[in-house]
Amino acid sequence: MTLDTDRADIIELFGRYADIADTKNFDDLPPLVHADPFTMDFESVTGMAPLQTSLDEYVAALSGAFTPFVATHHSISGHVVTVDGDRATAHAHVRAEHWVPDDVAAGGPNRWLVVGFYDNEAVRTEHGWRFSKVKLTAAYQENTHLLAGAASDELAEQR
Repeated sequence: MTLDTDRADIIELFGRYADIADTKNFDDLPPLVHADPFTMDFESVTGMAPLQTSLDEYVAALSGAFTPFVATHHSISGHVVTVDGDRATAHAHVRAEHWVPDDVAAGGPNRWLVVGFYDNEAVRTEHGWRFSKVKLTAAYQENTHLLAGAASDELAEQR
């Protein structure tokens, strides 16, 4: 492995990570992206403290959270990757758009927008690089009320 190959592999994780939600591929992609267990930190969006989770728990929560959206699009760019042996940090910019069904939008805005940064950690495993921590820091959001509207039924079922 070379530094350039390691960097390319870690940057590719971001593409696969975006595809999990955007293609709703909750079966094949998560094990190609995440260590098991791993830490997720979406506190800036959800208000929930960082949480270490297993892949199975993550997939259940993620599919529940993203199923209500008609479509999503995560654009991740500006990657800055620092590799230190079998560990790495990866910073990137993100613009994530989430469209809700018309009945949730109720004639109003139909898109929840999140703009911010990912500051992730990765580890080299026997299967290649995987994210051991995913941290999203939202710098700006629009129509956050749509998150509650789209996810309310799913969250009620999980409680």
